[in-house]
Amino acid sequence: MFSKICVNGDDAHPLWKWMKIQPKGKGILGNSDTVSPQFLIDKNGCVVKRYGPMEEPLVIEKDLPHYF
Repeated sequence: MFSKICVNGDDAHPLWKWMKIQPKGKGILGNSDTVSPQFLIDKNGCVVKRYGPMEEPLVIEKDLPHYF
């Protein structure tokens, strides 16, 4: 059902590349290929927020009511 994919670099999966170039998917320091960010995507498939790789799930959970 799931398989490991590349999320950074030239071999990154197309979905990850797409999420990183969306207006709300761009990182504060650019789109560094040294971290694996987390994204919040709304029911329409739009990236609404980007989180750092170490962000706690509870922080993300608190944002859910704002977008859904």
